[in-house]
Amino acid sequence: MSDKTAPVALITGAAHRLGARTAERLHQRGWRVIIHYRSRAQQARKLVDGFNARRRDSAVALQADLTDVEAVEDLARSAIATWERLDGLINNASVFYPNPTAEATAEDWDRILHTNLRAPFVLGQACLSALRGSHGSIVNMIDIYSERPLADHPLYCSSKAGLAMLTKSWAKDLAPEVRVNGVSPGAILWPEGDGIIDAGYQRAILAKTPLARTGNPDDIAGAVVFLLCDAPFFTGQILSVDGGRSLNM
Repeated sequence: MSDKTAPVALITGAAHRLGARTAERLHQRGWRVIIHYRSRAQQARKLVDGFNARRRDSAVALQADLTDVEAVEDLARSAIATWERLDGLINNASVFYPNPTAEATAEDWDRILHTNLRAPFVLGQACLSALRGSHGSIVNMIDIYSERPLADHPLYCSSKAGLAMLTKSWAKDLAPEVRVNGVSPGAILWPEGDGIIDAGYQRAILAKTPLARTGNPDDIAGAVVFLLCDAPFFTGQILSVDGGRSLNM
């Protein structure tokens, strides 16, 4: 039977990779989880079925295209209505690919900025009343490249820099009812897709990482869970989980 007092988290982009591991870690801590996905319905369903097999009525999957404002607003309404509360919002979904300035299009702008920056704002706005009611928390997935640019990624870096400032602005504006923090991953999982970051570039990144290795999804999931569950006096903070990479950028 579901624990109706268990806290509830909405995690965007949670059907795979870091979002899925974050959902797993929160579920292990007794949270009920709402798995947002865009196109990975089969992966989302499998994840939810596994959670519900372990604890009945503890997970659901909701689909939304984060580039569509109305879909984002509907996602927020559906998430809150699922268990009539919301304690955590994790803006994990992100679009990452190179787009040199001379080649970038309006479609690139819309896809990257709307997913990485506008959607977190709209979700936070739409979920604000519920989060205030639960004295909840928002965690935004940022990037170490929000501080130092990655070549040929001006839109991605700008979107993450905007999300970093949104994190700090919200921490100031939404206190004391809602805490807002961020996590900036370094090299954890290489981006998916052929040619996005080649092997030589991967080696160069690791050569500048003091711990001389990639991290793993648990490093990020652990940081998110810490900020949600174990850091009641943290707000406006952005944790760089990067093996020291930001020291050499």
